[in-house]
Amino acid sequence: MKTAIIFDCEFLCLEGSQRRFWCAAHDPDPVIAQIGAVRLGLEDGFPLLGTHKAYVQPVDRFGNRYTLDPFFTKLTGITEETMDTEGVAIGEALADVDRFSGGARFWSWGKDELNMVAISCYVAGIQPSIPAGRFDNAVKLLIAAGMPVEDLAKTPSNRLAEYYGVEHPPLRGHDALDDALSVAYTLQHLLKAGTLRPDVFDHL
Repeated sequence: MKTAIIFDCEFLCLEGSQRRFWCAAHDPDPVIAQIGAVRLGLEDGFPLLGTHKAYVQPVDRFGNRYTLDPFFTKLTGITEETMDTEGVAIGEALADVDRFSGGARFWSWGKDELNMVAISCYVAGIQPSIPAGRFDNAVKLLIAAGMPVEDLAKTPSNRLAEYYGVEHPPLRGHDALDDALSVAYTLQHLLKAGTLRPDVFDHL
């Protein structure tokens, strides 16, 4: 079955980091701490075929692990204990999510791959293992489905399913897998309604 991978990432921040574009002296580099991914079938009823979640131990430019800021933990629910018990290195995390993808294209709400691959690999001093051409922006899919541009600009990934009134199990905002599920449920809804054609995934 043809599939698409819908993914989302959580990356390090302090309160106000986004407003400052991570440029303050005390801001961490915006490296990845969590990856969530959903395999969406593009045929035969458009099923959700599997999920993947990984915690990535965030390191600075000298290989030292960052301490998670309380703001980040409150925002995402990710704790130091989680990192101690479940966190892996960025290279391992990328290899795992690539295996999960089965070679399908990755789609995120925006360009999360820049933090997941470009920034995180650069800071860690490793070669990116997934080429840029494997990634695309799911916002394009919503444009193709007719979502107004002015609504796109003010709708984060964790509010997308709510925007379309899609019923789904409870989701936690700023959890990478749950945010990916919000986008995946929405795309599944639009595919089933015929508002979004599956061939669009190949021609954007």
